[in-house]
Amino acid sequence: MTQAILDVLHDVMTSPWIYLALFALAMLDGFFPVVPAETSVITAGVFAAATGAPDLLLVIVVAAVGAFAGDHISYAIGRTTNDRLRNGRRSRKAFAWAERALAERGGLVLVVARYIPGGRTACTLTMGAVAYPRRSFALFDALAAVTWAVYSGVIGYVGGAAFEHDPIKGLLLGLGIALAVTVVVEAVRHLRRRGTAPEAELVTSGD
Repeated sequence: MTQAILDVLHDVMTSPWIYLALFALAMLDGFFPVVPAETSVITAGVFAAATGAPDLLLVIVVAAVGAFAGDHISYAIGRTTNDRLRNGRRSRKAFAWAERALAERGGLVLVVARYIPGGRTACTLTMGAVAYPRRSFALFDALAAVTWAVYSGVIGYVGGAAFEHDPIKGLLLGLGIALAVTVVVEAVRHLRRRGTAPEAELVTSGD
């Protein structure tokens, strides 16, 4: 069973169409976050180290360009459907977080949002909804897309290099690193919220 999975993955990763597939997944993930874009880039990184194909640099480039394009589509959706999205029952909390983060950190929140489940889409939609300057959005989004693509590709490559003869274990290691980073980011956010809550209460009571 494991060998069959490896054979299928090897066929996929050595196909010349893999770069187009990675581009499409990274783009779709910008406005349809259930698409496994990060997992796909990590997997490509694993096989780049373990088998030499696909090419890691090309994986990073197409993933970054796809993510950049997808974020701009999400931004455009936010500009045209802001009221409907903002008042949605499921999206309300995500929009509230994105607006607070945008007010605190500006465009750099795009980079942080890459590592928060659902944060990327909420952030890009919100930036479109509040008419964040498109040129500034493009600048920060380029930084976010490139760092995300490098991060995903490299941790996959690290996993593949560590388990050169067992890509499945390399993939598990890469996904484990990605999950650990997400958990750390979420923990920091939780601690920050707990730290700022008492301050807000003090300000309110002082008024």
